[in-house]
Amino acid sequence: MRRAGILPMFSTFSLDDLQTWTGLLLPVLGALIVLVLGWTLARAAQIAVRTWVPRIGGNSATIAPLAGQAARYSILIFAFITALGFLGVPQASILAVVGAASLALALALQSTLSNVASGIMLAWLRPIAVGEYIKGDGVEGEVVEIGLFGTRLRSTSGLYLFVNNNKLWNGAIINHSREPNRRIDVDITLPDTANVSRVRKAILTLAARDKRVLGNPEPIVFVSGFGTSTVSLELRVWVRTPDYRIVLRDLSEATKDGVNKILAAGDGGTVEVTESGDPQAAQSGP
Repeated sequence: MRRAGILPMFSTFSLDDLQTWTGLLLPVLGALIVLVLGWTLARAAQIAVRTWVPRIGGNSATIAPLAGQAARYSILIFAFITALGFLGVPQASILAVVGAASLALALALQSTLSNVASGIMLAWLRPIAVGEYIKGDGVEGEVVEIGLFGTRLRSTSGLYLFVNNNKLWNGAIINHSREPNRRIDVDITLPDTANVSRVRKAILTLAARDKRVLGNPEPIVFVSGFGTSTVSLELRVWVRTPDYRIVLRDLSEATKDGVNKILAAGDGGTVEVTESGDPQAAQSGP
């Protein structure tokens, strides 16, 4: 019974019907092929750009993620327009639809597009670069990637941070790694009975012994304030930026131990040492 019902249906299937179905299916098949190829090429282009751009040198590693994303989305848009052409949509209609859609998206996604524009400006003007330690929008960390929509940071404790490009671009950015040298400030609080000249000389000797401390500008120690029964000194030395954090830690410890020995041997009392620099202000130390 079923076979008898199917045969008449095929017997009425004519060449015109075949041509009609072919005319309908081929454009759809072509559009699907274009979309699949576009998706594949977009991913391949993004990977290729992110792989090859850093080999140019300089700060090219900073713009590689952003350039890769731009290449991907450009190919996807081109593939989508081409697929519409396969379906028989006129070019004028495609441009009109794309224009209207672009306007609607621009109005609906103002903040997102602002992030894209900010990402382009960050990559172009380069106030930050991959590998640098920055502080902005209340967060800080080492720059891992500058993308179209946001910037990825890694904190010193290993946390993943994602900051909108718009917030970084519209706010103040403190770049702790851009300059080759950094100044370390160490505050020292002494009892007012201490021999300041003797302590100053001892601190400068400790600083001079550290090979990582730069000789120009020279290390200095000066009286920075007075308390009820205390006097405050401040040590200032310059070091290479990659050495900042470890030298700050080592010099603070050495200063405290050295001055305490002087006070114990002479005037008595103890010394209080405060790191007035930021121990997280440099990129990962050695």
